[in-house]
Amino acid sequence: MEQMKVLEDTKLVVRMKFGSHLYGIATSDSDIDYKGVFLPSKEQILLGRIPKCHSWSTGEGVSKNRPGDVDVETYSLHYFIMMACEGQMVALDMLHAPDSLIVESSDIWKSIVGQRHRFYTKSLKTLISYARRQAAKYGIKGSRLNATATVLGLLKAEDPSHALRSIWNKLPLNEYCFESGIDPQGLRRYQVCGKQFQESAAIGYVAPVLEKFCEEYGKRARLAAENRNIDWKAVSHALRAAFQIKEILTSATVTFPLKEAEFLLQVKEGSLDYLTEVAPVLEKIMEEVEKLAVESVLPETVDRLYWDKFICDTLDSELFRCS
Repeated sequence: MEQMKVLEDTKLVVRMKFGSHLYGIATSDSDIDYKGVFLPSKEQILLGRIPKCHSWSTGEGVSKNRPGDVDVETYSLHYFIMMACEGQMVALDMLHAPDSLIVESSDIWKSIVGQRHRFYTKSLKTLISYARRQAAKYGIKGSRLNATATVLGLLKAEDPSHALRSIWNKLPLNEYCFESGIDPQGLRRYQVCGKQFQESAAIGYVAPVLEKFCEEYGKRARLAAENRNIDWKAVSHALRAAFQIKEILTSATVTFPLKEAEFLLQVKEGSLDYLTEVAPVLEKIMEEVEKLAVESVLPETVDRLYWDKFICDTLDSELFRCS
């Protein structure tokens, strides 16, 4: 109850219904999620003790929430702005919540939402990397496995004590295997299906890593083809993230509930065949999103100076300016 008292005493910027109710995929088994943003107190600011968030749940003490349980999580203004600047899904979702799900609001929140386009960048790195990881985890494209196997075959024919740089010009370059720039130490990097290796890495180190990937990837692909051992909730989240990124990159907004809500609910409930009905959609939307990101005219990074000033001006007006 002490946590609830903290939430009640907090000056809220916004509080909204969130989660499956926002996305349009709530079921009779769904719990109820609320998200919010609060202003830290003068004392927290002056003492350098601004909390990231406050949270409370009726399901505390049990391993999994029950239908109807309530989860409440509110973020400090500082932390929320940081998450939004990083392109984190929870912050971007909150920025697009419809008025019908807003329980409490303020002029501060309206100002943030009015400038939410300033959080959009062509990379949206957090969202894209999350969706890509899930797509790769359950991917069925044989080309990924074949690309890795090709590199592995090359490595096994070389002296394991030699560094990767000794065969640099032999390494294949394609959609899944490519040079991925220079690291802070000035060393070239080579990427194989999302795994990066420095040119100084020993071949005897790289080969086992790729061998393990091939074994695990092949096993997951076989199980996915049989609709077994699939984290359907994670796959639905990956699809949702990809659909949202596509809408941001094409329309500069996200509309809730998502127009793909019915399909996402079917995926979440595991009622579709992964091999024929889910994987092709996931592969296609990821290809679309990555192509759109490259072609996008959105800025490369968020203007953090704008949001730093916004925080300072807001706190000055709300907490420190004499009335």
